[in-house]
Parts: sequence; C-alpha cells; structure tokens
Amino acid sequence: MENKLNNIINKSRYITKEGEVATYIPSLGKANSTDLGICIADMEGNIYKSGNYNKKFTIQSISKTISLMLALMDNGKEVVFDKVGMEPTGDAFNSIIKLETIMPSRPLNPMINAGAIVVSSLLKGKDKDEKFSRLLNFMRKISGNDKLDIDEDVYLSEKSTGDRNRAMAYFMKDVGIIEGDIEDILEVYFKQCSIKVDCIDLAKIGLFLANKGIIPGTGEQIVSEHITRIVKTFMVTCGMYNGSGEFAIRVGIPAKSGVGGGIMAAVPHRMGIGTYGPSLDDKGNSIGGYKLLYELSRELNLSIF
Repeated sequence: MENKLNNIINKSRYITKEGEVATYIPSLGKANSTDLGICIADMEGNIYKSGNYNKKFTIQSISKTISLMLALMDNGKEVVFDKVGMEPTGDAFNSIIKLETIMPSRPLNPMINAGAIVVSSLLKGKDKDEKFSRLLNFMRKISGNDKLDIDEDVYLSEKSTGDRNRAMAYFMKDVGIIEGDIEDILEVYFKQCSIKVDCIDLAKIGLFLANKGIIPGTGEQIVSEHITRIVKTFMVTCGMYNGSGEFAIRVGIPAKSGVGGGIMAAVPHRMGIGTYGPSLDDKGNSIGGYKLLYELSRELNLSIF
C-alpha cells in the first residue's frame, strides 16, 4: 500500500503549482506550496503514509465536523437544526449574502463559516475556556493524540483578521440566531480552527467516522452512529465548499477540507484518510489533496455511490 501511495504522491505533486496558499490569514501564507502528504488508517489497525504526512498544519474548517458532533451530543439535533440549516449553499464558505436574503435568516449548513460559528455558540460550558477545552479534549480522544494543541501564531492571525466572521456573527445575534457574547464565541471558533494536526491525526478522525463513532481497537462508542451519519452526509453535500457536488461525482468519498491545506475523508466500514497540500484551488480546497483522493478512489474503488 505504501508503494501505491508513493506512486500517487509522485504522480500528483506537479499539480501543487496550479494553486496558491491561503494568504488572507497571514500566518497561513508561510506554508510551502509544494508540500504534499497522505495517510490511510484502516479498520485492521494499519497506518500507511507517504510524502509530507508528518508536516504540522492547522485544521481550519475540518474542525467544523468535530464541533458539530459535540454540539449535537450537547443539544440534540432539533435544537441545532433550528439554528442552522441542512442545505448546500452554492456560495463561498465565507459568504454573507444569504444570511440577509433568505427567511428565516439562518446559515444554510454547519460547514460554512456562519453555520460553524452558530455551532460553536451551542457548545456547553460555563465560559469560553471550558467550551474550547471540551472541544480540544474531544478531538484528542477521537484522534488518539493527547498532544493536540493550538498554533498560537495562527490563532492570533485569525483573530486579528477575522472581521468578516465578526460581521456574520453580529448579524446573526441581531436576528436572534446566536445568543451570548460574540467575542467569546469567536474566540472558541478561531481557536478550534487553529489546532495543529498532521495527516495521521486526520486519518484517525476519518476512521472514527468511518467506524460509526467507535474508537477502533477499543470498541468504545464515543458518538452515536446516528450523529456520525449526519456528519458524513454533510461532508458529502457541503464538505468541499462550493465544489462538493463535483467532488462527490469525481471522488465519491465523504470529505471535509480546510484552508490550512488538509482534507479529512471517511470511507464507511473501510478507512480514514488524511491529506495535506497547502496549495489551494479557487474554492479553497487543497488542489494536491483533491488529486490524491481522486487517484486513490479510482485505484481502490472507494466511491460510496
């Protein structure tokens, strides 16, 4: 399998030159655009890896899948989906336009920034520190990595440049979608996006979802099968931003991308996959990671459709 991954990495690295690293969060602009890595974690306990699989990067929007699981466990789906919808948008992940033009005025899904901010506001905890601590510990548990923590530089960079997210959050508070202190909610959101991971961490989170919320090896059910099914469905319909439909047709795997260059994928009953490539396409998806998943899906017949 690792020979296969090595071949796919070598075959795909050229495409990193066709994208650009994210610069709207200044700290992300420091990444090496030609980095490309992949890891597979399967049900039998095998870990296969290749390329720059151990390069650390921030999880960014992939964290939306994890906060959604926790919010659903904290509140139940009726409460969560009263505040945020279930439909793809067709717009960019940071678009604000439909918040004002649709009624009721709520984010269309939890995988866009507005929806993820609402989800973060629903996490239980006496204050912002407890809320983030619960989220971080949850992520540590399902990834099997108790050393996960935030990248302080990226967090401060996100906080200082996050005015569009602030605009969306204050608008949603004005129309009654969000309750609580907006700056506290945004601190949780900015911190969750700034957690450092590598391809192995993402592959293990993907495997957890592929295994219906059960920690592989221990058999411990952390999240209900129903919640993991909801999350994987959002990954198919909304996980690759406004390129999700094309990705579903071409690759056919539940996946969630982040502008830090990561993609986390879950192949039900089979494996979790983590990829890294900070060079992004015009929709904000890793151009190299997309290519790796496309090639891997074709070779191993991974499409769920």
